[in-house]
Amino acid sequence: MSNLPQQITNPQQLAEKGKNAYQAGDYLEAANIFEQARLAFQAVGEALNAAEMANNASVALIQTGNPEAALKIVEGTAAIFAEAGDLRRQGMALGNYASALDGLDRYDEAAEYYQQSADVLEQAGEDQLRANVLQSLSALQFRSGRQLQALASMQAGLDGVKKLNPRQRFLKRLLKIPFEMMNRK
Repeated sequence: MSNLPQQITNPQQLAEKGKNAYQAGDYLEAANIFEQARLAFQAVGEALNAAEMANNASVALIQTGNPEAALKIVEGTAAIFAEAGDLRRQGMALGNYASALDGLDRYDEAAEYYQQSADVLEQAGEDQLRANVLQSLSALQFRSGRQLQALASMQAGLDGVKKLNPRQRFLKRLLKIPFEMMNRK
């Protein structure tokens, strides 16, 4: 813990400082602070908070263009949340893992983890988070030439949302067009 700043050794304070750096767009600084917070939470025996900080660091590292480091730091966190019965954070961790794999162009693996994430988030009742994950899956499928699967994934994500925002309502209406065209043939 010698690498922790003298003035801030409280894990909660570090977590807050990391969030502020992330919101300010300083992703590398945020990743470093989240890593410090992870170590601090580990030192006081708070495994769930340490895993959450690892996930936060992973998201920040993706933003810096370092999916390899993002994958390494998030690895194993979904299992920690699963063991604790925390479906929401388990699903988010699986999504973060998928995002790192996606960034490494490991599309088939990423698609599997995005789907696992969506399934867990559905069990957790997190329809908006599930829609976000399925949107990421859809984008991956589109980039890899699987347009029909991409449309289906996007549609599935929107179908699960109880209260659509204006952008989602527009997208849902737009997605009806290709499906209607396919049904006419």
